[in-house]
Amino acid sequence: MSFKSDIEIAQEAKLKDIREIAAKMGLTEDDIDLYGRYKAKVDYNLLKKSPGKNAKLILVTAINPTPAGEGKTTTSIGVADGLSRLGKNTIVALREPSLGPVFGVKGGAAGGGYSQVVPMEDINLHFTGDFHAIGAANNLLAAMIDNHIYQGNALDIDTRRIVWRRCVDMNDRQLRYVVDGLGGKVNGIPREDGFDITVASEVMAIFCLSNDINDMKERISRIVVAYNRSGEPVTAGQLNAQGAMAALLKDALKPNLVQTLEGTPAFIHGGPFANIAHGCNSIMATKMAAHFADYVVTEAGFGADLGAEKFIDIKCRMSGLKPSAVVIVATVRAMKYNGGVPKAELNNENLEALEKGLPNLLKHVENITKVFKLPAVVAVNRFPTDSEAELRLMEEKCRELGVNVRISEVWARGGAGGESVAREVLRLIEENSSEFEYAYDEKLPIKDKIRTIAQRIYGADDVIFTDQASKEIAEIEKIGCGQTPVCMAKTQYSLTDDQTKLGRPTGFSITIRQVTVSAGAGFVVAITGSIMKMPGLPKLPAAERIDVDNTGRISGLF
Repeated sequence: MSFKSDIEIAQEAKLKDIREIAAKMGLTEDDIDLYGRYKAKVDYNLLKKSPGKNAKLILVTAINPTPAGEGKTTTSIGVADGLSRLGKNTIVALREPSLGPVFGVKGGAAGGGYSQVVPMEDINLHFTGDFHAIGAANNLLAAMIDNHIYQGNALDIDTRRIVWRRCVDMNDRQLRYVVDGLGGKVNGIPREDGFDITVASEVMAIFCLSNDINDMKERISRIVVAYNRSGEPVTAGQLNAQGAMAALLKDALKPNLVQTLEGTPAFIHGGPFANIAHGCNSIMATKMAAHFADYVVTEAGFGADLGAEKFIDIKCRMSGLKPSAVVIVATVRAMKYNGGVPKAELNNENLEALEKGLPNLLKHVENITKVFKLPAVVAVNRFPTDSEAELRLMEEKCRELGVNVRISEVWARGGAGGESVAREVLRLIEENSSEFEYAYDEKLPIKDKIRTIAQRIYGADDVIFTDQASKEIAEIEKIGCGQTPVCMAKTQYSLTDDQTKLGRPTGFSITIRQVTVSAGAGFVVAITGSIMKMPGLPKLPAAERIDVDNTGRISGLF
């Protein structure tokens, strides 16, 4: 059996004019900035002009991702379309794709099959230029730091303790560590430096956690960029950088409006990674969606141990948002992979490995239902290679263990394949009487918060702090930034900090090797294992398969 590729399906779709999509939300052409016929930005000031609908928020998360792919974005879109088919006024809010994974190993992030947001090529590539604006703002600040030093260094910045790095939205390992300022005095002060990927920049985090432009400027001013020779923090505000940076971000801050293949409105805005940042689309977009819809479907990056934890403990804490129900995406293939089956053999039926891999799913369900006290349904994202016996076994074992489960066929059938999950979500929302909780008290000392996440969410026995991490924590608490949420930078592939440990490991510790402060974003970042803020391209990058013909038609994008 042959299947159409995601890009072929997207290119064959008959898109509606974006003004028609805006009209579904009660918006006129005066309320939007058009970016061609199928994209628009929506003015965030509309949030202040009329009472909103205060929509029910549905969070889509997943098990730990595997090389087989789980389809979390695809499920988010399919469930939103399913709710629309059931007559519900629904909007989906998603992250913008980064060019790093688009050209790397993961591919794009516009969904797949018949559950996609479109125009798919635009969304996966430059879109409306938001990431370019974020990169420019980040690098303007870097330029202002080095210029300040060159022009006399009135703030007495210690050039060995500059913590602000430049960024680029591309996987480029060559830029992780560089020496710049070479070529003599006129070209700057030589120093060790480096680049992060744009989605790991604190500017991205601030962008996604800001409630308006004034809030964003205030957050930018608090960014710690360096330390002076007395050991005191130097901020972007002391360099007077916040105004110019906000000017670069002014238009980017407006959420981007597009549509699903079935015409459901979609906000795609912001895109921090969940393994090295907080992994959620902007607060602005989620609030905008909640203002104009009765139901909002949104996702959090990677598994519930990373994306959902940060969505709740960081984004919800800072925004006042609260999920009404949670969808946990799982696949037969991923369960077999967690049960020890290599990627090349996942298409073969293997009931024993499937059952062996289920504990990983159960841990994520427990995190949502027992730690955060939220109602949840497991959406088993059906792949064409799944056997009926495997699907039956997965349903049976989940129900035996008290796990609420539905089969999702959104990839093959779009919204029609998401109706079963959508109906269950509506039932959970209607019957929900649970008391929502965070995983930890943000006023706890940093080490206690990290230990709580590791033990409650990951299942670790304990946490090991390197001497460097302990020193950094003490310094962060000394400067008054300790009573904030923690953003864990950890591999997405395992509940541990070792990506080779699949399933539901026990008897392990998490090692914290570095802790940094993101004072503008309002959290501290705890870095585990070998996690890096600048990924590299794989041996066979997706970029080698992407092309464009003389009509402008793109191929190879997925």
